[in-house]
Amino acid sequence: MKNLSAGPPSWRRTVIVTVALPLVISLAVMAYAWPASRIAPRDLPVGVVGASTAGQKAVEGLEHSKPGGFDFHLYPTRASARSAIKNREIYGAFVVTADNVTVLEATAASTSVAQLLTATGQQLAAHAAKLPTKDATPPAGTSHRTAVGKSLAKPVPKVGFQTVDVVPTAADDPRGVVFNSALLPLTICSILIAALIATSGAQMSVWRRLIDLLAACAATSLAAYLVAEGLLGALPHEHVATWGALSLTMLAISATSVGLITLIGPAGIGLSAALMVFVGNPFSGITSAPELLPKFVGDIGQWLPPGAGANLLRSTAYFGGAGSGGHIAVLVLWSTLGLAAVALGHRDSAVANKRLSEELAAADDGSADSPAGNGTPAALPPSPANRPHSHARHTAHE
Repeated sequence: MKNLSAGPPSWRRTVIVTVALPLVISLAVMAYAWPASRIAPRDLPVGVVGASTAGQKAVEGLEHSKPGGFDFHLYPTRASARSAIKNREIYGAFVVTADNVTVLEATAASTSVAQLLTATGQQLAAHAAKLPTKDATPPAGTSHRTAVGKSLAKPVPKVGFQTVDVVPTAADDPRGVVFNSALLPLTICSILIAALIATSGAQMSVWRRLIDLLAACAATSLAAYLVAEGLLGALPHEHVATWGALSLTMLAISATSVGLITLIGPAGIGLSAALMVFVGNPFSGITSAPELLPKFVGDIGQWLPPGAGANLLRSTAYFGGAGSGGHIAVLVLWSTLGLAAVALGHRDSAVANKRLSEELAAADDGSADSPAGNGTPAALPPSPANRPHSHARHTAHE
């Protein structure tokens, strides 16, 4: 008998190894690297305190140097700007006066945005120092040469600069590295949970699967929280709410993955990984901000569970839940769709199994009604060796 395994590999395998696999890897690298290479402010919400001439000139200068980069919100006082930052309405604010520039920022919202605002504030301070002051206009009766001499002799006023971190990150995670690194393993673990539950038994009831899914997400998110906070100190506030945010994020990813696996089979694992790991994670903006990514990338990321979960976790861990309503709605929507897909797929499977059982039962009934199917073996036609000798043959023999 010919051994097929010893022969040359099939053309299909060769095409997969040499064409399809490199293409998939290239797309994965592109999904992660391309958004990171295009980071820039795009309608980034920031505040400007006061309506002074210096503040107006600062806004005009930023709009000219970075058109479309900032979405400015005016606030009458510094306290109102700080309140807006804590409510996650803006990422930071500029307080610009004639002799000082102060940047109000929140590293807990995004360390990348905080660095951007700091650099922008320094540029504003350097630009303000070059602007002519009110004393630059010579008084009446003074010659131009005399005024120029006095202005050259007078030292250029120095514009001060300072930053205020309104909502800082945890002391043990000042750059937010631990926080930013947590999303990818959580996403992968959620898909693994889904694969385990979806393939744990075809006869498992839908309620048992849902209970196992909820319990697994709650337990796994608790373990992740204990590591992130107990060992690394990265999530120091609102312990129960933060655990709930982690659980809901994992549930949205796991439920969607289980639903896809239930509906389309093992291919659902690959589709879930492509959607959540290679699209949802790099498009989430967790290492930067959605407003720093290309517009459509940031929008897509916030409609997927990894992006919504990352922002929900920020809101609960550092901002007391401010601005979390939309992210909760996205996660609940994905969770509901995933659980509905699990129930629908389980019902279709149950209907198919019932139909198959009925067909098998009907086939058994049909065989039972036939002469050869009455519960006893059918009588075989007598063979020549088993046929009784006729009386005539016995007589002749005698």
